[in-house]
This record gives sequence, structure tokens and C-alpha cells, in this order.
Amino acid sequence: MLQTSAKYQLGQVVRHRKHPFRGVIFDVDPIFSNTEEWYAAIPAESRPKREQPFYHLLAENEQGFYVAYVSEQNLVPDWSGEPVDHPDIPDLFGQFNDGQYALHFSLN
Repeated sequence: MLQTSAKYQLGQVVRHRKHPFRGVIFDVDPIFSNTEEWYAAIPAESRPKREQPFYHLLAENEQGFYVAYVSEQNLVPDWSGEPVDHPDIPDLFGQFNDGQYALHFSLN
């Protein structure tokens, strides 16, 4: 059985390692759990391994807001200290403090 552990946590602000966007983690898959079409759309030379955590982000860039699905190898912590302005953040998170959003819900 494959054992994985996530490097980043829910509510944490992160940046993409290669592309100019940042976001707040709102869910984590222990291994790749998106569609085959999504995976095949990534150029082969950039395609991440499936056997690592993948993160769901409320993301933002200069063009706007969206939901991103990103492999752990392509994320780095965001040290800017700035909040993310995604309009869905208040639905999931509370206050922003030290690069982290407080969760509105408790985990089991």
C-alpha cells in the first residue's frame, strides 16, 4: 500500500513553482485523483508523477480567480504575507493570519 503525507495544509497560502499564480489550499488528494483528460493535457515533459499529493486551490493571478489542481512538486510556500482575494474564501475560511487562513469547519 502506498503511503503519502501532505507537505502543505488546509488554509495555507502557496505559489506555483513555475506559473505566476498563488492560492489557498482547500482540499488535498493523497495521490492524483482528477480525470485522465486533465492529466493528458499536460505536456509530457512537464507532467507530474501521480503518486504524490495533489492540492485543490482557490487561486488567483493577474487575469482573475479560479480553482486550480496542483501537484505537490509544483508548489512552494508563499512568504509574501499577503492574503488571497479569491471571492470564495469567506465560504470556507475565517481570518488570515501569518500566511494561513483559519478553517470554518473542524476536521474528523
